[in-house]
Amino acid sequence: MTNTIVNPAETPQVTQQLSENIILTTLDDLYNWAKMSSLYPMMFGTACCFMEFMAAYASRFDMERYGMIPRATPRQADLLITAGTITMKYAPNLVRLYEQMPEPKYVIAMGACTITGGMFSVDSPSAVRGVDKLIPVDVYIPGCPPRPEAVVDAVIKLRKKIANQSIQELSQLQQTHRYYSTPHKMKVVSPINDGKYLNTAKRNNPPTEITQATDLPLPFTQQSKQKAE
Repeated sequence: MTNTIVNPAETPQVTQQLSENIILTTLDDLYNWAKMSSLYPMMFGTACCFMEFMAAYASRFDMERYGMIPRATPRQADLLITAGTITMKYAPNLVRLYEQMPEPKYVIAMGACTITGGMFSVDSPSAVRGVDKLIPVDVYIPGCPPRPEAVVDAVIKLRKKIANQSIQELSQLQQTHRYYSTPHKMKVVSPINDGKYLNTAKRNNPPTEITQATDLPLPFTQQSKQKAE
């Protein structure tokens, strides 16, 4: 019986067997391996779920061991983790950020508020009831808020999904059952609260009945108008 040394001290010798010197693979496997090992998530967060997303990068969980380096610009990111509540006012900005990301790109919906509106789904008139109504979602993370372990688990599931993709099918994959497609037709309107409410026409020229009923001093423009009359 011979004892085999697991970690020998001498330099390992190159074997002459052909099967141990050549690695056979496919272009899909090589591309998917490089893609899933270098996911660059965008630093995006709108509510308390972003605290858990940051905790996943702490030393206890260390999400960077998966090759995930956070980026501060959508031009260099290929993963969007929607961590937090999405409102109607922010929806066009979210879609714009998603469209600026290069292909192929992936989305993880994190938290109950992002998936269904959460505790705002009943009373809030401005919360979006699901981010999948705006952009396509690959992986959902339920919870309020989900822990960093759930974020790491979602990343592992996304890596498995990327590993099963094919380069020839990337152009054929079309997202369906969405309320809005990627080239959305949202009508952009000017905001109502522009900070100039003190200079509005109704404030400068209030009706005479209101000023007489409340005994409030008239603005300077109204006083000059009454003097002229």
